[in-house]
Amino acid sequence: MSSPSVVRTGRGSRPRIGFGLIGPRRERHSVPLEQLESLGLPVGDDGVVIGVDAEGRPAVLGINRPTPYDVTLIGGLWTAQVMALRAAATGARVAVETGRAPAWTALAQAAGGGQPCITLHDVGRVPPQGASAGSPVVVVRDCGMRPPRGRVVSGPWQSVVTLLPYLSPVAPRLMEKSGLVGVQRVSPDEAAQIGRIMNLPRGEAEALSTLADGVTLWCTGRDRRFVMTQATDAETGLLGSARRMD
Repeated sequence: MSSPSVVRTGRGSRPRIGFGLIGPRRERHSVPLEQLESLGLPVGDDGVVIGVDAEGRPAVLGINRPTPYDVTLIGGLWTAQVMALRAAATGARVAVETGRAPAWTALAQAAGGGQPCITLHDVGRVPPQGASAGSPVVVVRDCGMRPPRGRVVSGPWQSVVTLLPYLSPVAPRLMEKSGLVGVQRVSPDEAAQIGRIMNLPRGEAEALSTLADGVTLWCTGRDRRFVMTQATDAETGLLGSARRMD
């Protein structure tokens, strides 16, 4: 067995055995404790960036989940289509169940660069999607005021987003079963009803009848946040400007 090599690093220096040359020596970097927070990175939750909140921070909807997840949006087609585009951009397959396919055709054709990442289906005709962790699915149900019970429901890695243009008789049931509820501008009477259903503070409930186009109040069981959805240039070219009415 050969003996370890002996390397001298300079005149008068002690030999190092088997570890090569000594590298350059520099002072250690240190940061005072009070400055440590400045090194933090603005990394949010994983999901779809749906807009910015009142403080200008990104608002992220974690739609792709390993557990069933239902979302109800009482709002306009424009916001639902932005959600669909951005969900597809995260790698999800989007299946749109709709009774107004012409309103979705241009979107489906433009998304995915020729790949069928957004597919359109008649109401009640959405086939099983085979969702998985490697291929999550978002089902968007654009079925009017009284959407029938869907054949395809939420499951692991398959979320369901139900779009309601206004508060309808089926809305309370959908809102109660949803993990996330979005509300855009509604009438004062609808705002009062939604406030009772979602247990909103009076000021937030009253604000629902005055929201600007593109603004949504997103609610979970523990959190509420007003979010402004700002379209990219590509989204504006495809969908037009933000609007509540279709």
